[in-house]
Amino acid sequence: MRHAKRSQSLSAPAARRGAMLDSLVKNLIEHGQITTTHARAKEAQRLADRLVTLGKDGSIHARRRAFRVLQSQDLVGRLFKDVAPRFVDVHGGYTRVVRLAPRPGDGATPAVLAFSRLPAVAPETLKAKAAPAKTPTEPSKTPAGKPEEKEKKGKGLLEGIRSIWTRKKKGSAAP
Repeated sequence: MRHAKRSQSLSAPAARRGAMLDSLVKNLIEHGQITTTHARAKEAQRLADRLVTLGKDGSIHARRRAFRVLQSQDLVGRLFKDVAPRFVDVHGGYTRVVRLAPRPGDGATPAVLAFSRLPAVAPETLKAKAAPAKTPTEPSKTPAGKPEEKEKKGKGLLEGIRSIWTRKKKGSAAP
């Protein structure tokens, strides 16, 4: 019987389960959102919410308790300076779990675990912010004075395969 068992076993011994959940929460604080299975996300959500509550407290003891899980002063600093201040006026529900479509390989239900008040940032957006694109006022010209033509890319592997798959057979009438 499972009396007084508060967490799911996740098919792992206690030490490995704890290390896995710590790792999930570290990545959540570092990236703002993670993708994992639904069961793991629900367990990591409990730990992440506890850490945000410690971050709202802000005491030295709370920092030391957070360091036990995160094992990094950088992550503890990010938790206390960036993440926790966004939830000062909220008394819970700091994270959300959104289910995704089942994985085709094993049928597991993936889920996205994210902070509810942090904006989800795509990697492309970060690159665009780092290097702003210049907008030319005039088209660039070659030394001969002619406007530059855009280079055409050759057909890649997928384009060649796509043409084979979509090729119609000779003699068959189109419906």
